[in-house]
Amino acid sequence: QVQLAESGGGLVQPGGSLRLSCSASGFPFSISAIEWFRQAPGNQREWVASISKDRSTNYNNSVKGRFTISRDNAKNTAYLQMNNLKPEDTAIYYCYRPTGSFWGQGTQVTVSS
Repeated sequence: QVQLAESGGGLVQPGGSLRLSCSASGFPFSISAIEWFRQAPGNQREWVASISKDRSTNYNNSVKGRFTISRDNAKNTAYLQMNNLKPEDTAIYYCYRPTGSFWGQGTQVTVSS
């Protein structure tokens, strides 16, 4: 069955960096688009970034220039490199496969001094 497993979250100071991973199984990863979403307490889930099978990328304006989405098809893994983190980036981050609408369980990112 389709599985998406996020990892790499944690507590980081403002200005710091984290790299999230999304390990995928149960579907043809190399031909699948992958997206990242996030949800802060009391807020709706928000789209963050996406990468197509052809590696074209798109970003929410709030993270453009700070976050980078990438993929390693040999490892069936997508990544979200997050630099210059801000307190408003604090959220649970989710990996998402649009085809079939599959979600991972999420990983917590907390940006605080």
